[in-house]
Amino acid sequence: MCGLAGILVPNAREPIDRGVLRRMTDSLLHRGPDGDGFYFGEGVALGHRRLSIIDVVGGAQPIFNEDRQVVTVFNGEIFNFRELTRELSGLGHRFATRSDTEVIVHAWEEWGEACVERFRGQFAFALWDARDATLFLARDRLGIKPLHYSILAGGRIVFGSELKAILRHPDVDRRLDPKAIEDYFAFGYVPDPKTIYSGVRKLPPGHTLCVRRGAGTEATPCEYWDLGDRQKHAGTERDLERELFERLGEAVSVRMLAEVPLGAFLSGGVDSSAVAGMMSRMSDGRIKTCSLGFEGAKTDERPYAQIVAREFGTDHADAKIAWPDGAPYRRLARIYDEPFADDSAYATERLCQYARRRVVVALSGDGADELLAGYRRYPWHLREERVRGLLPAWLRAGLFGPLGAVYPKLDWAPRPLRAQYTLRSLAGSALEGCARSLSIVPDEVRNRLFSRSLKRDLQGYRAIEALRPHWERTAGAHPLDRFQYLDIKTYLPGDILTKVDRASMAHSLEVRVPFLDHHFVEWASGIPAELRLANGVGKRILKRSLSGFLPDEILSRPKVGFSLPLDHWLAGPRLHVLRDFVMGRKLRELDLFNETAIEYVFSEHAGGRRDHGRLIWSLAAFAAFGEI
Repeated sequence: MCGLAGILVPNAREPIDRGVLRRMTDSLLHRGPDGDGFYFGEGVALGHRRLSIIDVVGGAQPIFNEDRQVVTVFNGEIFNFRELTRELSGLGHRFATRSDTEVIVHAWEEWGEACVERFRGQFAFALWDARDATLFLARDRLGIKPLHYSILAGGRIVFGSELKAILRHPDVDRRLDPKAIEDYFAFGYVPDPKTIYSGVRKLPPGHTLCVRRGAGTEATPCEYWDLGDRQKHAGTERDLERELFERLGEAVSVRMLAEVPLGAFLSGGVDSSAVAGMMSRMSDGRIKTCSLGFEGAKTDERPYAQIVAREFGTDHADAKIAWPDGAPYRRLARIYDEPFADDSAYATERLCQYARRRVVVALSGDGADELLAGYRRYPWHLREERVRGLLPAWLRAGLFGPLGAVYPKLDWAPRPLRAQYTLRSLAGSALEGCARSLSIVPDEVRNRLFSRSLKRDLQGYRAIEALRPHWERTAGAHPLDRFQYLDIKTYLPGDILTKVDRASMAHSLEVRVPFLDHHFVEWASGIPAELRLANGVGKRILKRSLSGFLPDEILSRPKVGFSLPLDHWLAGPRLHVLRDFVMGRKLRELDLFNETAIEYVFSEHAGGRRDHGRLIWSLAAFAAFGEI
């Protein structure tokens, strides 16, 4: 993978500060330690940091077309570049490299903005066409690779792979977005297209941004792909199982192209085991796999990973590491550039650091849960939907709402015993139930947590509004399809893919995700709901398709998340240190929170009356962000 940055000014005669662009590009050194490159044209400048994967010798960027009027900087991989190279060569285009990047400039010449529809891969790129003074930004369909931009005064545009590159420009608006703060404390991340800053946006997955100098049009993202509600397959279950196995294998196969050491993450779960197993069957040698465990964690998946490694003869390495005594949220804030509350980010970052010692490219099993219904929240949602279907909304609100308000909040109990959660969910609509299921801090807790000034700035905005546009696009679809679509549009790019991209790029490691091959995603979305989720068990068709390929103890084991032992870590003296950090001067100056409410949160958690671990971690991550 790589990192990119750039600046566009409306007036071609306006000079661009080359030092600013170099600082923007240098901030992305971790994404591309193998070299840098720059393009300075009339009113436009592009910068690039390279991590060499394909055409290591000849693929340095920026890359141009034949007459050097079209230039691009690129982050990612286009896996069908060889097929595109042959097609474009047949149409008269001349290639100077063996790099997948070069197909972008020739595809633009041939197909214009529709070129992105031809690309199969994970990508973000910026292209400049000097012939008609056009800047074209694009991001892949699922949002595997990031791209941020800011519209400055006078119509200037600044863009980059990460927020840290954008913030190197002195004119970027750094005011915090109150709605993004509400979203963050609801979901643990800031969903696209927002960032924590009012003046910076994320280009949404499956979107492009095209700006023609002098055209007088606004820089508005344009959607070129959406999953939507696909036609369901009519084949037999066994036929679909076989086709799933074949299609997943093909998606794995195209991601094994690299001129550098390649391997796989192996947790011992179904998803990563399927990917590692398929890689092993397709490789002439032993593939490298790795896994990580944490001291103090309730579960250790390494023994399961070792079972898979023995089954397929991988060159496996694992380690068990201690949870840090220091403040990992400070390090994570520097990596993620904005508040990010997924506590598994630290584990993922350490796994990437460990893997980078052995490989430069790693395949992962990310995306399978969202695509094939692997999360426990899906069967809960379907059960709640059945209850909603039996009772009118007015009765549910009048019955379950008051009950939920008075029922004890049993945070420490298994979910079936946490009736307050279920009652509050049933009192609302299906979307409100999904929002509650996705929230790490419920509405009523956020309402107590926020200061009067923040609530005033929010003007009644609630985080559920970030979900509503996606929800409304799937009206009439199966309840499972609607919830999965919601996850694919929000949680997947905003949390999972952001987590993996920043954690891996912090150590110059490229991660590829076969389950998110868009051909596979489009096909898999046509699998009937009852084959994805049956009798409360998710990923049924995936597990059945892997029967006989993966060991039974892997297929039958319950899902285990790659999270940290927060209950172990947020205890004793460490909790008091964390409280002092959260209540520090920097956070008080922002006037965003009710200090009395925060004190009460720590008191309840310390006394064991309620489990506020995720909220405390979220507050720590936000406080650490305030320091960067």
